[in-house]
Amino acid sequence: MECRRLGRTDVQVAEIGFGAWGIGKGWWGKADDTLSVRALVRALELGVSFIDTAYAYGDGHSERLIAKAFKEVRHRVFVATKVPPKSADWPPKPGTTARQAFPADWIITHTEQSLQHLQAERLDLQQFHIWRDEWLGEPEWQEAVHRLKRQGKVQFFGVSIMDHQPGSALELVKSGLVDTIQVIYNIFDQSPEEALFPLCRAQDVGVIARVPFDEGGLTGRLSPDTTFPRDSFQGFYFREGRLQETCERVDRLKPLLEGEIKTVAQLALKFCLSHPAVSTVIPGMRRPEHVEANCSASDGEPLGSEPLAALRAHAWPRNFYQ
Repeated sequence: MECRRLGRTDVQVAEIGFGAWGIGKGWWGKADDTLSVRALVRALELGVSFIDTAYAYGDGHSERLIAKAFKEVRHRVFVATKVPPKSADWPPKPGTTARQAFPADWIITHTEQSLQHLQAERLDLQQFHIWRDEWLGEPEWQEAVHRLKRQGKVQFFGVSIMDHQPGSALELVKSGLVDTIQVIYNIFDQSPEEALFPLCRAQDVGVIARVPFDEGGLTGRLSPDTTFPRDSFQGFYFREGRLQETCERVDRLKPLLEGEIKTVAQLALKFCLSHPAVSTVIPGMRRPEHVEANCSASDGEPLGSEPLAALRAHAWPRNFYQ
């Protein structure tokens, strides 16, 4: 497993991280806890040293499973978690203030709860689960984060940018108040390359690339006939004619599979890792075989200039979260 520097934190983390949304159950369906822990343990065995979770992933269920896996392998790795917005709006409504979304007592309470779930004395990285740049001038959230750092309960701080909105945190990155940014980045959504990634490199802010598989579309395992569990997230995401169009666009990627890149999933991960701003990419993994397949993308050579140039034509601006 290759490692990369997580921006100004100066921490070396595995370039393939563990995205832990799915193991929290909820909208992703009924994940098997035993398999989820086995997946986490296998990831740690293969050198994965970065896990991204959140309080909102099953009201702490994902965090508790991570703590259980740590006990099984008897060592810990770098864990990033998140504070959910108090307003519970995803995305926040226009006019929502930082004080409404992230009041100080809310930040502190959820940090304490995450510490308990993870059975840790300090969070490696605490993040806000959403962000709006107009919140930058409000002091209350900043004071809460500084207080938690002074108390030794949080080491680093970052934000997770709302879906397909990489321009919504540019002022925050410029401010120097964050150590990391988490953003959607994949073959279909290449928009962070325009302004966010160059700015993160200039400010030495670590980049956590999420949704590398476009919520499953870029795994190459879906077909127009795929059915999803009732009320599942993927059922919502790929509703109506979206699955058909996604599969058609994925089929157009298959001629690019050659040499050591044999699957669309490998191509998707290699694409994310080809940008120098990316510190780690966090595919969701719920089974040991998912872990092994995803970790293999860290092997071999990065994508060359020709396949990267070809992938530029596959950018697909849209928002299936709406």
